[in-house]
Amino acid sequence: MRYTDFNHLVSKLDDEEAAMNVLSVLVALGVFAPVKADAFEKHADIAYRTDKDADKERHCLDVYVPKGKTDFPTVLFVHGGSWRSGNKNMYAALGQSLAADGIGCVICNYRLSPKVQHPAHVEDVAKAFAWTAANIAKYGGKKESLFLCGHSAGGHLVSLLATDPQYLKAEKLSPADVKGVAALSGVYQIAAEVKLFESAFGSDDKVCQQASPLTHAGGKHPPFLLAYADTDFPQLDKMAENMNAALKKADTPVELVKCKDRNHYTIIIQFVNRTDPLNKRFREFVEKNG
Repeated sequence: MRYTDFNHLVSKLDDEEAAMNVLSVLVALGVFAPVKADAFEKHADIAYRTDKDADKERHCLDVYVPKGKTDFPTVLFVHGGSWRSGNKNMYAALGQSLAADGIGCVICNYRLSPKVQHPAHVEDVAKAFAWTAANIAKYGGKKESLFLCGHSAGGHLVSLLATDPQYLKAEKLSPADVKGVAALSGVYQIAAEVKLFESAFGSDDKVCQQASPLTHAGGKHPPFLLAYADTDFPQLDKMAENMNAALKKADTPVELVKCKDRNHYTIIIQFVNRTDPLNKRFREFVEKNG
């Protein structure tokens, strides 16, 4: 399948889950370069929260590690889905690809709206990061070299986690424990009047403002890699530019990447492919900051 045909196909899909299901099929068909089974190890369905109120499905994660290697950097990847859908299983190809390339990848589930509202999502991601910090050495990873990466709503969550210290503080950690943040087509400003945000954040202006990474971008933060597609959802380009400007003003190292010939879905789907320019930029970002 040519890229132009593939991009046209995915542009017709109206949700991330459908797009990631297409990715699974394409990986199975060998459209992307296959990852050798002996290049990575997968440890699936690990609970990162085990108290009596834990959700057996949403409070679990998968760990992908380079086989036979140690002291590798690790990224916690957080899926998108408008804070209402998505799961870690949709991103197996991403975990395999990064691990085969020498980067450990932890992919977590988190509770979804409307069952829960903010700050439950980011609190779950904080716990998943805390689990990673406490346990990745058991799998060969270097606990001093931890990164965050998220797409869409996941980009919002990792950005908020790294800019508002209260969530990591609750886990006896801080943003200083994060070596870098990669947000792909992320959401950096939550507006109370936007219907899309209501089920996840409610309609209180103060709550939405505090849930916005842009609100907290004036402090000292880990390095950021911000990426968006040239045909992304409306306003995501402006949000990325505003986040980039705010981080620069705060003297936070930041890179802004506009991905050519991509939309909101193909930016994450093509990211699986090692030849993708954004994938290359991410690996360089990890190497530089890890």
